[in-house]
Amino acid sequence: MKGTNFSTPAGFVLLGFSDQPRLEMVLLLVVSVTYTLTLTGNTVIILASYLCPKLHTPMYFFLSNLSFLDLCFTTSIVPQMLWNLRGPAKTISYAGCVLQLYVALGLGSTECVLLAVMAYDRFSAICRPLHYDVIMHPKLLQQLAALAWISGFVEATVQTILVFQLSLCSHHRVDDFVCEVPALIKSACVNTSFLENELAVASVLYVAVPLGLILVSYGGIVRSVLRIKSAQGRRKACGTCGSHLLVVVLFFGSIISVYIQPKSKYTQNHSKFLTLFYTVVTPALNTLIYTLRNKEVKWALRGLLRRVPR
Repeated sequence: MKGTNFSTPAGFVLLGFSDQPRLEMVLLLVVSVTYTLTLTGNTVIILASYLCPKLHTPMYFFLSNLSFLDLCFTTSIVPQMLWNLRGPAKTISYAGCVLQLYVALGLGSTECVLLAVMAYDRFSAICRPLHYDVIMHPKLLQQLAALAWISGFVEATVQTILVFQLSLCSHHRVDDFVCEVPALIKSACVNTSFLENELAVASVLYVAVPLGLILVSYGGIVRSVLRIKSAQGRRKACGTCGSHLLVVVLFFGSIISVYIQPKSKYTQNHSKFLTLFYTVVTPALNTLIYTLRNKEVKWALRGLLRRVPR
């Protein structure tokens, strides 16, 4: 087939916004700031969850997993993105592209499952408060966290193998900032129907099913909250779920836009901005949501700061 390379390429060109150098300079600044915020905020959350005894609860066990996941996810993508934004070189090695896709897919899939697990935790805390400590015992916490991480990387292994079995066009140009499945599929010079169907199945398993479980959990939470007679009790119950619900909306909204919406829904530039949003902005917003909106985390941070020798 003309234009097709059946050998393993030396590397790829990540086009991004290479035709708009001024926009790249703006994005370089924005991505640098948000990445710094993500690193700092998630590190603080992990340290607070570990060092503050008051935060040794199931909710913060899962939150520290989410923060560690966001740290790894952004670090697997952003350094390469910053390097490409700062100059004319937009290349990534073949091995680097494989690793980036594998890690990002694994962590993204893990986050889908982990957010569903966190919704179940909130459901148990609000709907079955008297049995909460019995239900969410330490062994179950470890099993649920292991389920999220293992299932995420099993999916990533399958997807990565299938994607890099494709015969890619000889120009080896990927019209995006990162090596991700939709952009690599568009770079293929062969029929990709099978892979697109497999991606649809994976989207159901790792996006639709977790999102459905989250909605079911919050349906039960809403019913329980409506039974609470005191306004203060309702506010307290809603306060424990507000941060998680915001993170769910941001994460699943952007993932659905990139992976599930029809191809014709957005222009390629819009798709690139969506990629930037869920890879760079969403992890930074998660940090702000769980620190600025969470009284227990702010209390723990103040306590840690008081313990720092002056």
